Amino acid sequence: MRIQRSLVFCALGTLSLLTLVAGKALIDQQTAESQANSATVAQQRIGWDHDQHEVHEVHDHHHHEHHHDPGFWKKKVTWKEGWKKIWKPAKKQIWNPSWKQIWKPIWVPVKVPAWKDIKVPAWKQVWKPVWKEIKVPAWKEIQVPDWKKIWKPVWVPTKVPAWKDIQVPAWKQIWVPVWKEIQVPAWKEIQVPEWKQYWTPEWIKVGIPGEKYLGKDPEGWEYTSHDLWKKKLVWKSHWKKIWKPAKKQIWVPSKKLEWKEEWKQIWKPAKKQIWVDDKKLEWKEAWKQIWKPAKKLVWIPDKKLEWKESWVQIWKPAKKQIWVEDKKLEWKEAWKQIWVPGWKEIWVPAWKKIWRPVIISEWFPTPDHHDHHHHEHAEHGWDRKDVQSQGGSKLLWKRDDKATQLKPVATADFQTAKATEVKTSAAVGTQPVAPVASPPHGIKFPGA
Repeated sequence: MRIQRSLVFCALGTLSLLTLVAGKALIDQQTAESQANSATVAQQRIGWDHDQHEVHEVHDHHHHEHHHDPGFWKKKVTWKEGWKKIWKPAKKQIWNPSWKQIWKPIWVPVKVPAWKDIKVPAWKQVWKPVWKEIKVPAWKEIQVPDWKKIWKPVWVPTKVPAWKDIQVPAWKQIWVPVWKEIQVPAWKEIQVPEWKQYWTPEWIKVGIPGEKYLGKDPEGWEYTSHDLWKKKLVWKSHWKKIWKPAKKQIWVPSKKLEWKEEWKQIWKPAKKQIWVDDKKLEWKEAWKQIWKPAKKLVWIPDKKLEWKESWVQIWKPAKKQIWVEDKKLEWKEAWKQIWVPGWKEIWVPAWKKIWRPVIISEWFPTPDHHDHHHHEHAEHGWDRKDVQSQGGSKLLWKRDDKATQLKPVATADFQTAKATEVKTSAAVGTQPVAPVASPPHGIKFPGA
């Protein structure tokens, strides 16, 4: 049980670590995508300004060629719909491991007493006649040995010192060429055994059940036959040993010439003292064996009939208690792993609708009144209705080189323009642009 719980805790810890790593990677990927999108929008914006500049140059060139003013281009700020990716909390159903106690039946081996009929040995006394071996005394004529002291001459061997010329061995170092036996690898064509199956026909005997009527003899006796046999041809499997060629690596003996150090035995003359065999005549005391007659008491074997007590082994019935193996059904406690549903707080991506300001150019024809046309070109501002309603208060915008959004300039009438812009946005049904920012510090993404 403890091992299973440890495995569950290890699995949960590994899953939490993987979730943290995946969430961190997701946040890094979203940050990289936001920077890439900002750079792409900035490049598109720069290209748009460049195209507007070319349009103005073409318009001026066309005006000088025809010597008349067909119209003018006017910049205008409008609100463009956009979508911002946000994260909102949600719940995800997960399955948590748990343990449930169950009871399962098992067979427990038990011992049951029983009685077994056995035979126990017993002894019965009987008397039977036997021939007993006995000894009967008698006298026997024998020859007993005796010893007689005598003196006889003998030659006693002796040793006499003498000098003998001998050769004493000595050793001399020499170098002799020898052929050293070495083994050289080679391939040898060999035949390896293999078994091939073949079939041969064989006649076997098959018994015919029942009896067969053979007929009657002249006297009226009926004859039937039993256990008849018939022949049946079957194919019997055999295995034949065949040989197929193969290669075997062997070591071929060869010779290699080497110089070997040896010691040669030489002989030098010397003298050695030896003892030469000789003999000397002496008289030695000896004993000679002789035989003299005598009588000896011996026992002659004989037989005598006697009655001997004996015991005969018999067997009498008895009962013995034994234990017979049996099985008993019991319930054993066990634990089963189950999965319990639960809810996990997660962050899911969503899209929020936002409005951002963009600058567009509109073309207007030149009016007939020269002073009005000159006044329009001299002003060279944006055609904004909110400016006219405010009585000349302006909200200036400039481009930030590091971002793609427009930021308001902190002018004197910035606060009044901002309040008017909010009222205008509410009148036309739009929303003010909110800068794209990272999630607040209080909100944590999954895995962060």
